[in-house]
Amino acid sequence: MGNGLIDPFGREISYLRVSVTDRCDLRCFYCMPEHFNDYTVPDHWLSFDEIERVTAAFAALGVSRLRLTGGEPLVRKGLPELATRLAALPGITDLSLSTNANRLAQEAVALKQASVSRLNISLDSLQPKRFQLITKGKLDKVMAGLMAAKAAGFAPIKINMVVMKGINDDEVLDMVEFCLEHRFTLRFIETMPMGETGRNARDSYYLSLQTVKARLAEHYNLLPSIMEGGGPAQYYTIGATGLKIGFITPISQHFCATCNRVRLGVGGTLYLCLGQEHSVALCPLLRAGISDVALQSVIRKALWLKPLEHTFNQMQTQVLRFMSMTGGK
Repeated sequence: MGNGLIDPFGREISYLRVSVTDRCDLRCFYCMPEHFNDYTVPDHWLSFDEIERVTAAFAALGVSRLRLTGGEPLVRKGLPELATRLAALPGITDLSLSTNANRLAQEAVALKQASVSRLNISLDSLQPKRFQLITKGKLDKVMAGLMAAKAAGFAPIKINMVVMKGINDDEVLDMVEFCLEHRFTLRFIETMPMGETGRNARDSYYLSLQTVKARLAEHYNLLPSIMEGGGPAQYYTIGATGLKIGFITPISQHFCATCNRVRLGVGGTLYLCLGQEHSVALCPLLRAGISDVALQSVIRKALWLKPLEHTFNQMQTQVLRFMSMTGGK
């Protein structure tokens, strides 16, 4: 094992998010335009072998947590096979998956057998018509996927809800009760200005989660808590129920000082910050025959591009990538 990946500000990078596709079978309006089709050409996607090789290099340098993302990762064929290979890499102790659950009913058992340990599932509404308005999808398919994951024994299952003013902020209490019923962890997320869709969502629908937290505190006893997983959420437990609620606040209370992650895009570009354009293209190096030792050296040097913090609050600075291109939220 290496001596750890340390960025210029002393933060240890232990968490790699890997986007296996920029395609998605839903069209959440804050993430991707309805008619967007400017996808990476599949030949330019990293192969499973290339993903495994980059992940192994990160693991050799001390990264232990790995998350498979998209787009929607289950759109990519053979994902359980990739998960099996990555989970077996020396040094990887935690393999998780972010999904919209649209295809999860068919894949839950295979993913569990492939050593995926945890799931993050996007769910922005419990109302079928509203869910369709937000995602262009069908809520019953997502619910079937959720229940299949629960039956397969995944725990914890984390529900991610992007809270949007005037869109779904009236459902936060309903979502808490839903998660209490099914023993899911719930995480609220602020909208982020990624690309044109994200910027419009931020301008029109942004709601500080400090407001949501205050609203919940009127109904529940929120006790400060922590949760395993390496993520940025600030957690609370609801009284004696054991239900954990997380607040991910990239805008109102950013968590850059403790950021422990980098992102590998589907095209092999290493992104050092979700809210900045700093990146290093690894795919050309892989296909030119770079050695494992040299690849690790490139990764170490890339860390020096990681900025102190994002610039989401500086509206003159706009990240031009769609969220689906760099591994979601």
